[in-house]
Amino acid sequence: MMELKRTLDAKGHCLLEMPSGTGKTISLLSLIVAYIMAKPLELSKLMYCSRTVPELEKVLEELKVLLEYYEKETGQKPKLLGLGLSSRKNLCIHPEVSAEREGKKVDGKCLSLTASYVRLKHKEDNTIPVCALYEAFDAHGKEEKLAPGVYNLGDLKEVGKNKGWCPYYLARYTIYHANIVVYSYHYLLDPKIADLVSKELEKTSVVVFDEAHNIDNVCIESLSVKISRRTLDRSHANVESLARTVKNLKLKDADKLRQEYNRLVQGLRDASVARETDVVLSNPVLPDEILEEAVPGNIRQAEHFVNFMRRFIEYLKVVSTSYDRCVAFYFKLENNPKQIRTLIG
Repeated sequence: MMELKRTLDAKGHCLLEMPSGTGKTISLLSLIVAYIMAKPLELSKLMYCSRTVPELEKVLEELKVLLEYYEKETGQKPKLLGLGLSSRKNLCIHPEVSAEREGKKVDGKCLSLTASYVRLKHKEDNTIPVCALYEAFDAHGKEEKLAPGVYNLGDLKEVGKNKGWCPYYLARYTIYHANIVVYSYHYLLDPKIADLVSKELEKTSVVVFDEAHNIDNVCIESLSVKISRRTLDRSHANVESLARTVKNLKLKDADKLRQEYNRLVQGLRDASVARETDVVLSNPVLPDEILEEAVPGNIRQAEHFVNFMRRFIEYLKVVSTSYDRCVAFYFKLENNPKQIRTLIG
């Protein structure tokens, strides 16, 4: 704790190593919370990054014990607000959405009820479903702040049920004025999530990475994409569908251009009659070169994009097939030492 205080005084970085079971979490919380209460202008917020949900809950329980001790010793409840933030899967209380077991399905259903364009359509047609919990929080929840205290995931869900608010968006909104926030590494290290959750981090904040030896794996996971053969096949089908859409747009524009051209020709005919000239205009046929040049630039770019995506997906298919063959070949060799010796020789 002395080393940690020296680090906070110097506004620097430190790496602390302690054996399991020696009170690492409570030591960090005790010193940093005391620092926040003593010097709020120098240190206003603690962002405590944990790896798993059980570890997150453990930190929040330690924090509850600490603040209860403060209240017992001083006779006053500390005016500090701490909470945990997790995914929709762990915080959603919507009957239909929370019934899903996979995180991606929960996220997808939630967005289908809370996206801005869905809510806009709902205003025009109230038969389009939206999330009543999110609507209630958006209407009233942002005006009412949570009372000081420590809120774990269960507490947030309980508040949501009592007030009829969405616990996930309640937590997302509350982290901006909370003193202590406990969440996953991904909320700070994954660019896709951090841009939504942690982009307004105050300069007077301290960040703790618990179990810091996991940071490299989390970074690798955050910046990696797993693509299955099924995903590639679906991507190919989507690109072909997009190609047909672009082709239809091109044909519609070409037809419109022919109509404009025919009207122009008719106008010239009328003008020629008026001038009593002997110009005879035959039935016009629009050259393909003109049609290609007349297609709007954004459609031409779309065609280029579709062709590029076709080549890219085919490349990924070839790579994945080659990888599968290499893996199969490796396991075949692994079970045949004699063949391995032959190849080495």
